[in-house]
Amino acid sequence: MGNRLSKIYTRTGDDGTTGLGDGSRIEKDSLRVEAMGCVDELNAALGVLLAEALPEQITHYLIQIQHDLFDLGGEISIPNFQLLPPNRAQELEQVLDMLNTNLPPLKEFILPGGSRPAALCHLARTICRRTERVLLTLHRQHPTSPATLPYINRLSDLLFVIARHLNQATGQSDVLWQRHRAETNIKK
Repeated sequence: MGNRLSKIYTRTGDDGTTGLGDGSRIEKDSLRVEAMGCVDELNAALGVLLAEALPEQITHYLIQIQHDLFDLGGEISIPNFQLLPPNRAQELEQVLDMLNTNLPPLKEFILPGGSRPAALCHLARTICRRTERVLLTLHRQHPTSPATLPYINRLSDLLFVIARHLNQATGQSDVLWQRHRAETNIKK
C-alpha cells in the first residue's frame, strides 16, 4: 500500500465541515460525526487499556475489537455501507460466555475499580455505553447497518466481564457496592 496520508492537514475542515467516506461534506458537529468521534474515543480507550500488562488472550480479543471499531467508524462515515460482519455480536457472546464461566456469580452490583487494568476497562465500558446511546439516536434518524447496535450493546457487556476477569487475573476482588453501608464521614 502506498502513502495514503502524505499530508496530515488539508485545511478543508477550516470552515467547520468534514469529509465523509463517500466524498460528501457535513458539519463537524453533526450527529454522524459525533457518533464517529464516540467510536474513535472508545477505540482510543481500548488502546490505553492495551498499554497495560494483560493476559495474552485478552490482548488478542481487544485488538480484534479495535479493528471492529475501526470498521464501525468506516461504516458510519459512509452512509448505507456495511463493514462489520453481521455475526460479530454472536462472536462477542461466545467470548463473553467463555470468560464469564470462571467468574463468581454476582450477588451485588460492583463499582468500577479493583486493579488498574480493570478500572481502565470499566472506563472503556462507560464510553461504549455512551457510544451506544449516540448510535441509537443516529440510527433513528439515519438507519445504520443491522449489525451495529447489537455489536455495540454486546461489546459493553463483554467489557464488563473482561474487567471482572482482569481483577481475577491480578488477584484483586471486584469492588462491591455496599447498599446498607453505615453513614460515613467523608472527611478524615
